[in-house]
Amino acid sequence: MAEHTPAWYDAQYHTRAAIPEHPAILRHWTEASQGARAQLAGRLDLRYGPGQGELLDLFPAARPNAPLLVYIHGGFWRALDKRDHSFIAQPFVQAGMSVILPNYALAPAVSIEHIVLQLVRAIVWIWREADMLGVDRSRIALAGHSAGGHLAAMLLACRWRDIERRMPAQPLRGALALSGLYELEPLRHAPFLAPDLGLTEASARQLSPVLLPAPQGPLLALVGGDESAEFQRQNALIRERWGEAVVPVCETVPGRHHMNVLHELADPAARAHRLARELLGT
Repeated sequence: MAEHTPAWYDAQYHTRAAIPEHPAILRHWTEASQGARAQLAGRLDLRYGPGQGELLDLFPAARPNAPLLVYIHGGFWRALDKRDHSFIAQPFVQAGMSVILPNYALAPAVSIEHIVLQLVRAIVWIWREADMLGVDRSRIALAGHSAGGHLAAMLLACRWRDIERRMPAQPLRGALALSGLYELEPLRHAPFLAPDLGLTEASARQLSPVLLPAPQGPLLALVGGDESAEFQRQNALIRERWGEAVVPVCETVPGRHHMNVLHELADPAARAHRLARELLGT
C-alpha cells in the first residue's frame, strides 16, 4: 500500500505532532481524571486476567443492575493508561450508568493481536461477573478513541461463542468509535509508529476491521472535522465496508481535532455523549 512517502504517512498519522497544544490537553485529562476519581466511588485495579496490564477500573452507578459503558483508551496501542481517562466516567455515572475502563499491555512489549485478545478477555470477565459488578449484562456497550476505536470495532466483530459458549452471539449493544483506525496497513509505512507496532502485511490484514465480515452492529463512527485526510478516509471506509445497516452513524464533528474530539464523549450536551447513551437505552 505504500503509495506515498514515509513522510506523508507520518504527516497523516502523527497526531501529536500536528497538535502543538497536546501537552496541555494531556495535562487536562490527567487533572480532570484525578478530580473524577476523588468524587466517584470507584473500584480501582480489579483484575480481569493474569497478564500484564489486565486490570480495570469500575465506576458504578448509584443503583444496582445499571447499564454499562466500557471505554477503551487510545494511544496508538503503545501509550496512555486507563487512569488518564477517568474523566470520561463522571457524566455517565451521574446519569445513572456504570462505566468500566480497562487497561491493556502496550506495544512494543506486546503485539496488537495480544492487546485485542486481552480486551476479549476483559469483556468475557465483565459478562461473567456482571452480578458481582452490579451491572446489567444485557446492556453493555463500548466506546473507544483512536486505537481504542479500533479495539472496539474488533470486539464488535468477535465470535463470542467460540470464546465462551454461554455468552450470546453478540453480548454488546453496540460501539461508539471516535477517530477509529480500521485499516492498519498504512501504519506499517509511518516511521514514527511502525517499529513499535511490528505489523507485517499479514498481521495488518488480520487486524483490520474493514477486512472482517460485518458484525451485528451498530458501530457509530465519528471523526473530528480538523483531522487529517487519512483519519477522514478511515472513518468513511468502515461504513463503506460494513454497510450502513451496521454503521448507521458515520459523521464528522466540526471544529475538533484528533485529541479534543474525545471531549465530546464527556460533554452531556454533545452528540457523541448522547449517542453513547442511546446505545445503552438511556
